[in-house]
Amino acid sequence: METKRAYQRVLATAFRPFTVVKPAETVTVAIMTFAAFLLLTAYYLLKTVREPLILLQGGADVKLYARAGQALIMVGVVYAYGELARRFGRMRLLTLVFAFFISNLVVFTLLARTQLHIGLSFFLWVGVFSYTVVAQFWAVAADIYTAEQGKRLFPIIGAGSSIGAVVGSGVSRLLIPLGPSMLMGTAVVVLTACVLLIVWVEHRALADGPAQDPKQAEAPLSAEGAFHLMARDNYLLVIAGLVVCLNWVNSSGEYLLDRALLLASSDVVHNGQSAEVFIGAFKADYFAWYNVIGLLLQLFAVSRILRIIGVANALYLLPAFAFFAYTAAALFPVLAVLRVVKIGENSLQYSVQDTTRHALFLVSSRVEKFVGKTAVDTVAVRLGAIFASIVVMLGTAGGWSIATFAWVNVGLSATWIAFAIAIGKDYKRRSAMDEAGLANEPLSANR
Repeated sequence: METKRAYQRVLATAFRPFTVVKPAETVTVAIMTFAAFLLLTAYYLLKTVREPLILLQGGADVKLYARAGQALIMVGVVYAYGELARRFGRMRLLTLVFAFFISNLVVFTLLARTQLHIGLSFFLWVGVFSYTVVAQFWAVAADIYTAEQGKRLFPIIGAGSSIGAVVGSGVSRLLIPLGPSMLMGTAVVVLTACVLLIVWVEHRALADGPAQDPKQAEAPLSAEGAFHLMARDNYLLVIAGLVVCLNWVNSSGEYLLDRALLLASSDVVHNGQSAEVFIGAFKADYFAWYNVIGLLLQLFAVSRILRIIGVANALYLLPAFAFFAYTAAALFPVLAVLRVVKIGENSLQYSVQDTTRHALFLVSSRVEKFVGKTAVDTVAVRLGAIFASIVVMLGTAGGWSIATFAWVNVGLSATWIAFAIAIGKDYKRRSAMDEAGLANEPLSANR
């Protein structure tokens, strides 16, 4: 026992530069952090595969329209997920979701060895996979930890995600010459290890946490469907509005970067170089830069930001950056500027913004954490992509320049701030409630 306590104290000391972790929390936090690391490592292996496939087989326009098409698929996925949540508890549901996606990836790994064009289908699948499994992971985290613990521990767990993104980007650069099937097969192994760790955390939480009731944890999560829940829960609706704006801006910005990148790649082809290698190398470097910056923010800034200005106020940082960054892009619409804008935007999103958004569910009921969060993190994300696609379609037909699209993002950023204000008010009200009152609060009270 004394050895165990000494080990816990050592881990707590190791975490101290980044956030406050109590000795009794150290082992579970370390496991969750490593699971987050594996999850994002796998995702960036797959993300690096999908970029050259979709851009070279379809182009920037097809990529953006495919993002919108994912929303239609996600409507079906969320409906099916809601039905499963009415029958299973959190761990059985999570295991089923991971097993489904891992089996899909095995099939894609085999297809990648053929001459079939899988770029579009793989792009659609990666979008559904990434948002669904990440939502599941953070729903479990929000359910295991209290609001007080989450504010302290989510930044370090998020750091595992950031490190995984950096490592995944670096490993993908090494594996790109070996072909898509190698990256996909590696991701299968990594994801399998990830889900085993999450199951391990679940067992530890039930054994060590007095607030964790095993019967409650494995009881069906919801008595109603996901969309019925969303329709009458104002807290989920305003979070969904923020997510729509966030991803509308992000999708439009990604389109602008890809449009400028394809123009640059055409010059490379004229010089006798490979467009696929050029785009793949640019994307790998681009991913690495914003992930390294995001990691530094996650390790040394996020926990301090949440402690000093609070969760509600932290929501303003990314839309404020987007407002000024896209103003700069509108004034100077070139690849170098767009690259800096997107690196800054993504590094803030994958550190401060995502951790803050996950923390919003620390003051939510269990059904909101699992069913509501999954709906928000999947359908709402792709609704933003749909709106971005519509604007791109209209703008392309109207001959809009990159600068014009950037000005649209400036206006969207102002709307995004308005949603952050609305969320902050409800978050503060919920934070003042005790956990028992929150769990039993009727949804009509959220209106």
